[in-house]
Parts: sequence; structure tokens; C-alpha cells
Amino acid sequence: MAVDRERVAALVRELLEAIGEDPDRPGLRQTPTRVADSWAEFFSGVNQDAGEPLQHTISVSRGPAPDTLPSGAVMLRDIAFRSMCEHHLLPFRGRAHVAYLPGEEVVGLGALPRVIDILAARPQVQERLGEQVADAIDSALDARGVLVVLDATHECVTMRGGRQLDASTVTIAARGVYTDPAARSELVALIGARA
Repeated sequence: MAVDRERVAALVRELLEAIGEDPDRPGLRQTPTRVADSWAEFFSGVNQDAGEPLQHTISVSRGPAPDTLPSGAVMLRDIAFRSMCEHHLLPFRGRAHVAYLPGEEVVGLGALPRVIDILAARPQVQERLGEQVADAIDSALDARGVLVVLDATHECVTMRGGRQLDASTVTIAARGVYTDPAARSELVALIGARA
């Protein structure tokens, strides 16, 4: 089900009244519609299948280059993402780093950011987001291991409460061989390495 923009706009109008504002004043007249439009974008991942971008795999033994079987992990670093914290409905944003150790199938690299986009476009907590990304990749591919590292800044930390402007949260989700800290240490080192 898509976001009910008309209902969201009506609720935003009511919220503006509840905080003592006049939703009919010139600066706020279009705010309910603008918020409804932005929420339709922010929450577009609700009820979407996050595994769909991973449906088109490539066989490494029967694919375009069968003589170049991968012997190590495939990693995509610095995938920008943004989501909305379900606790305060404030944004959090950061970088995702995703790696998997292929079995017989690999996926086009563009599919990995799409999985993150779908799962992040829901009311979320960072810990669950990383786990859901790892689960989607693990269930769609015959990967021998999956590692998802998220590093994000949360506006519920930077704008309210302790107001820690430079604080970021790092979470790790691992599947298969990467549940062993020694096995994932090389990948974690590669996340920070720059050529």
C-alpha cells in the first residue's frame, strides 16, 4: 500500500495546530502537502520486496568469464543511505559497506545499493536495517558469508537530547563465515583502507 498522502497532509495540518501554529499562514499553507510528498518518498520501501533486486544473478562457472572464478569477497564500500528512525521519526544517514563471499552465483553490484534503499525507506532502527540487508543477501545468493557494516549519524542524537553533533553509530551484521571475527577482520580493515 502506498503512503496515503491526503491523510498525511490532514494529520500534518492537525499537528501544526497542536503545536500552536496557524496552518493557514503563508509560510505553512503548503507544508502539509510538502510533508506528505516527502513521506511518500521516505517510506516508499514499506511493503516492497527487498530481495527483488537480487533476483537476477550471474553464474560464476557458466557466466561470461568462467575462467575467473572469485576466490575472495566481493565488497562495495561507501554506499550512501538515509532512513527514518522509528523512535522519533527523525532521519539518520550514513554509509553502508557490504561484502559477500560468492558461491556459484554473483549479483550485479548495482543491486546491493537498491536492497539498502528499499529496506532503509521504512521506519527503521539501524541495528535491524543491517540485519535485514544481510538476510536479504544471504537468502538470495548462495553466499558463503555476508558482512554489512553501517556507520550513521542519527538526528535523534545530534538534534535532541545530548546533541552530540559528531557522534556516529556503527553496526555490524554477519552471516556464514563472517560470523567469525577473525574471518571478517580483513574486510573491516578494507573498509577504512584507501588506495
